[in-house]
Amino acid sequence: MGVVTLAELKVLSDLNAKVWKIEVAVGDTVEADVTLIILESMKTEIPIDAPKAGKVAAILVGEGDAVEEGQVVAVLNV
Repeated sequence: MGVVTLAELKVLSDLNAKVWKIEVAVGDTVEADVTLIILESMKTEIPIDAPKAGKVAAILVGEGDAVEEGQVVAVLNV
């Protein structure tokens, strides 16, 4: 049997906002385009979706946290 190496994919915030809700937990397996985190900015909800299918390796923010554009908010093993 061969060794399977998983790549880490960093998921970034697209804008400055507040984390409104975290939709997944570490260890969850997700498909591409599944919402991981919902941000709130100016009373608008903005989802951060999984760019690829994988397993959630880390959630680096908490609900209520302020995030900046380009900040890593989650890590997926793909």
